[in-house]
Amino acid sequence: MRGAMRAGWTVCAVAVALTAAACGGGGSSGGSGASGVVSASWGDPANPLEPANTNEVQGGKVLDMIFRGLKRYDPKTAEAKDMLAEKIETSDSVDFAVTVKDGWTFSNGEPVTAASFVDAWNYGAALRNNQRNAYFFGYIEGYADVHPDTGEPKATTMSGLKVTGARTFTVRLTQKFSTWPETLGYAAFAPLPRAFFDDHSGWLAKPIGNGPYLVDSYARGSQMSLRAWSGYPGPDKARNGGVDLRVYTDNNSAYTDLTAGNLDLVDDVPAAQLRNVRADLGDRYINTPAGIIQTLAFPYYDTAWNTPGGARLRTGISRAINREQITDTIFQRTRTPAKDWTSPVLGAEGGFDDTLCGDACDYDPAEAKKLIAEGGGLPGGGLKITYNSDTGSHKDWVDAVCNSINNALGDDRACAGNSIGTFADFRSQITQSKMSGPFRAGWQMDYPLIQNFLQPLYYTNASSNDGKWSNQEFDKLVDQANAESDPAKAVDTFQQAERVVRDQMAAIPLWYQNGSAGYSPRISDVALNPFSLPVYNEIKVS
Repeated sequence: MRGAMRAGWTVCAVAVALTAAACGGGGSSGGSGASGVVSASWGDPANPLEPANTNEVQGGKVLDMIFRGLKRYDPKTAEAKDMLAEKIETSDSVDFAVTVKDGWTFSNGEPVTAASFVDAWNYGAALRNNQRNAYFFGYIEGYADVHPDTGEPKATTMSGLKVTGARTFTVRLTQKFSTWPETLGYAAFAPLPRAFFDDHSGWLAKPIGNGPYLVDSYARGSQMSLRAWSGYPGPDKARNGGVDLRVYTDNNSAYTDLTAGNLDLVDDVPAAQLRNVRADLGDRYINTPAGIIQTLAFPYYDTAWNTPGGARLRTGISRAINREQITDTIFQRTRTPAKDWTSPVLGAEGGFDDTLCGDACDYDPAEAKKLIAEGGGLPGGGLKITYNSDTGSHKDWVDAVCNSINNALGDDRACAGNSIGTFADFRSQITQSKMSGPFRAGWQMDYPLIQNFLQPLYYTNASSNDGKWSNQEFDKLVDQANAESDPAKAVDTFQQAERVVRDQMAAIPLWYQNGSAGYSPRISDVALNPFSLPVYNEIKVS
């Protein structure tokens, strides 16, 4: 998503109302008797907090607290485990029968039923609703009728979804997708209450979910306050009284507040502080592997980047980047130079291959010069790498990448950073296809499958294919992989598709990112999940 994976912020109009409004239903203290509120660093989400419209990290943090779906990814292993799913059955990997557990409700007291899922998925898929995650419903039969590539929709609901009982529904896919149930822990597949449809603007002002937390208030640019829901029926109740997500436009300021005792949790330790973080925090610093990869994406809608020699040009740029030096000096080895386009957390059986990129990811100034020349040279005579400056220490590494490219090419003007102040503005320009050169494109897995590192980013017109890259051979191989009933064969076919990405250098892989966090002595039981998100509900406040 989160990465990676991105409509204007329509909640702005109701932000004032939301600031003073509490969510409907439930109390404001944890059902376990927990108390104490955690203060944590955060950034304003780019999109409204609708499950099918949120595909970036900041909004994803909130959805992970206020919603639970059919599956939930284990916070330690990322394994897809049943949450609201009592069972999901299939005999052919095309037709699935789903039974929802009894006893679950939304925070307004409304029961979670089969229709809560079917209605939510139909809403998310419909073209008229302009949901960024609509693509995730693309394998359900009838998706093309509600979300056509061109023309007007022919239907309002997908024919492949049928409610068969209060707690049962069926799903028919357009082709075999053996691992489809494992995708259902992603937030886009969350259920929605009738209140969402009956009073949509009211729901945006007062989000009602079925997770362990309630949104109590939100002041854009300042803070979102969540409080533990005492009526939450799940096994993962909040062990604290709530979480205050404080907006920072500079993560160095967040880190300063942490070390000064004014903040409890920072879940992205800035690069500038990594040399001192152990001395500052000791055992209260976390550095763990995560399903995150940083890449440079390209605007293929710009003819300057969509040329016959483009693959050689982009491979030349890749070979001008000294990944080893940057990850050692800038990130203090909290990043690992990328060798493919997935993540080591998948393991070899899951599709990670540290030989796949090969020489194309090795630093070689002479070869970089040669390939860039063969590719027609740098468009406009130089690169401008666009990034957002409010989160993630992006300026540090973009400057380092440009210095590496400039040194390799012997030209101090070959590359420079192009800063955009906020993540929301950055994403807005990307979704409006306004990039004129390479831009940073970090991807955080939505679910632990190789498919998630490839299809959403590189499949033609996919939800997070921000650069609009398109390749028929890649699309064909992805379709074949999804149809495989044998998981091992599916992984092998996905790797064949990934080799197409490599040969065309659709995006330049930079490094795999660890999850990093620091926390105050006021809180305990702090951990990051394999998606690098804090496991907020497990944090205790002393």
